[in-house]
Amino acid sequence: MLWIAVFVLLVVAPLLLGLAGVRRASRNDVPTPAWSWRLSVASMLHYTLAFNLTFFVQELFLVVPKALTPGLRPTLFHNNHGWDGEHPLARLFQGTGAAATLVLGMACAWLLRSSRVRRTGMRLFLLWMAYCGVLMALPQVVIGTLSERSDVGMAMAFFGLQPTTTTALALVALACIGAFALWLLPSLLGLATPADVAGAAGRTRFVALAAALPALLAIALIVPFRVPREAIEVVLLPVLVTVPGLAWMLAGAWRGRVAVNAAPAPQSIAAPSIAAPLIAATALLLVFQCVLRPGVAFY
Repeated sequence: MLWIAVFVLLVVAPLLLGLAGVRRASRNDVPTPAWSWRLSVASMLHYTLAFNLTFFVQELFLVVPKALTPGLRPTLFHNNHGWDGEHPLARLFQGTGAAATLVLGMACAWLLRSSRVRRTGMRLFLLWMAYCGVLMALPQVVIGTLSERSDVGMAMAFFGLQPTTTTALALVALACIGAFALWLLPSLLGLATPADVAGAAGRTRFVALAAALPALLAIALIVPFRVPREAIEVVLLPVLVTVPGLAWMLAGAWRGRVAVNAAPAPQSIAAPSIAAPLIAATALLLVFQCVLRPGVAFY
């Protein structure tokens, strides 16, 4: 049943919503201005930075509770963590990473919607941090239901949750993926000029070129942060975090509204910084490969 729910909520539902948007766009076509690819490049770099920062937070909060537990000797790596020793709480602490990214994502989402940050680059960063934080956590609930050997699966097993309970949690998580992605849409559209999002087709184009395409391309940039490791481990997590939410955002773009309190000055969309996220992502890559890859012992 859970696999059917995954297919319905992550494939069929966004597809139907998107098809409704295609019909709407064809009836209300509005000319859109030329696109600024600078925004796409900046968004790609910010997504790369946000994803890897979020992953670092996840692994850090998997390690720290174990480091504070007698008998456990954890080590933090650039793409994973490990530990020696035994303690009954070790399985519970396999869920603290997902909990940390969820809290981080919600905090960034709150800042994005409530603050008066006007700079496009900072808004992109907060948006992608919110996206990665929440959508790195929610799929793990589904995976945890399917596999007790996964991080969240171990935490569920610690609590002795029954299959009906874990399945219910997985269904809620699946529903929240689409709900949160659509909730972020107004903040994303708030980066646009009025002309960019004047019609349904314009809103869909903006989401595609400002978010969907950059995030998908960013997966290739994320790979160097995660190697060396098995190919499926290197690529699978970025795909699971990136694709489901983007499908919902693209599908619902046509009916999205602009968050009034989040909209920057119209001219700011033309000049997001590329240098700042590029330098930050490069520095983070060096930290991952030069400092974390050999392993940092927390004991």
